[in-house]
Formats: sequence, C-alpha cells, structure tokens
Amino acid sequence: MHEYTSSTRVWGLTCPGFPEEVSRARRWTRDILRGSPLAEDAELIVSELSAYAILHTASGRESGSFHLALAVSPQVIALSVTDDGGTGMAPKVEHQDQEAEHGRGLGMVSVIAHRVVVHETDGGHTFTAELFARSRRGGHPC
Repeated sequence: MHEYTSSTRVWGLTCPGFPEEVSRARRWTRDILRGSPLAEDAELIVSELSAYAILHTASGRESGSFHLALAVSPQVIALSVTDDGGTGMAPKVEHQDQEAEHGRGLGMVSVIAHRVVVHETDGGHTFTAELFARSRRGGHPC
C-alpha cells in the first residue's frame, strides 16, 4: 500500500435542523453501511444523536443545522454528530426508567456504542460514538 493511502473512508453530511432530517440521517447511514453487521446499531446511534441535536440545542432553531461524519475502517465505525450548541451546559448521559418518554437517547447510545466521546466545539458539541468491528459490547474481544 502506498504510504499516503488509507483503508479508512470518511463521509460527511450537513442537515438543516428539522425533525424530518433525522430520517434522512438514518437513510444516509444505512446506505453507506449496507451489508455491515454494525449497520443497525450505527443507524440507531445516528438517529438518537441527530434527534438530540434538534431537540436540545440551537440546531433545532430557525436556520439551525447539524453535521454528521462517518468514518469506516476495517477495525471501527466512528459516527459523529456536531450540533450548533446554545444550551450553555455540557450534555450528560442520564439513564432513565424504561417507561420514560424522553431522555433515554444518550443513555441508549452509551450502551450500544463501544465508546462515546463528547468534545466541545466552537459554540457546540460533537458526539462521537465508536463501534468496534471485532469485539462484543463493553470492549471485550470476541
């Protein structure tokens, strides 16, 4: 392999902050990961993170948007959603009761993903969830 080539592929998509864009983000993820055993988990993660951006940040306000990035290598799928911020506080994962109607999304993402990292960006946050190709949930090798 040439020294400047990589087996990692990266895609990006910017969506306006409308609720119907969550389904667009899911379809986009599903199309890219078609055939991957991690596609369903990735689709659910993108759906929850996109919905979080629209519901809880300035991404859901007039002229708001959110950005998705998807990086795929033989070892890992990394899904990132960057919001427009505007909440004044860092997001936190809360594990809600199973009967709760709201507030379970980030907790669900933290259970499905092998690792979740939140970074502050210029005015917002980027959530990155990683799914490892050859390990079980919890980071243990198969």
